[in-house]
Amino acid sequence: MKSALLVVDIQNDFCPGGALPVPQGDLIIPAINSLIAFFPEVIATKDWHPPGHISFASRCAKPVMEMIETPYGPQILWPDHCVQETWGAEFHPALATDAIKHVVYKGTHPEIDSYSTFFDNARRQQTGLHRYLQDAGITELYLCGLATDYCVLYSSLDALELGYSITVIENACRGVNVAPDDSAKAMQKIVDSGGRVIASTQIHGQGKEGMR
Repeated sequence: MKSALLVVDIQNDFCPGGALPVPQGDLIIPAINSLIAFFPEVIATKDWHPPGHISFASRCAKPVMEMIETPYGPQILWPDHCVQETWGAEFHPALATDAIKHVVYKGTHPEIDSYSTFFDNARRQQTGLHRYLQDAGITELYLCGLATDYCVLYSSLDALELGYSITVIENACRGVNVAPDDSAKAMQKIVDSGGRVIASTQIHGQGKEGMR
């Protein structure tokens, strides 16, 4: 199987100092950088929202973390984050971006959020990642990044549904944890759906030859 590392949403707004910081979100970047060297194919994703996105609490004049109903189902309201062409949407400066071969943009539709790196939440549009992986002959994905309980979770579940072999690198992820056990539940859901959860040391042990 040909494998790739999928680095999810290591952006300024999701790290300390950003608009929607994942607790200790920046602390996983050294682990991710160490993993990048083991993979011949590295793909990264970005939340890439237009101003006034449906997921922004400011649009609805409602409190952050309130739930609203949309045509595609419940939507949590977040602070304005990862707005296109802003500092918050840029990759964190500590991330080793030189090895990234392809960037996937998600959440670009103003009326639909997108947690998954494959589909929007309404499953009306694809991001183009599936086609890219197919064209590259990639069948095995290793995921890391932010946040465990949202974008890593839904990306993993969609990838499994599409037929990819999925491994999540637990110590190279961090969660929002609206409820304290959300990340643990997300990892268990991935395993229950057919994915694996490992530590980055297991990748290091395999060496570059294992990541073809």
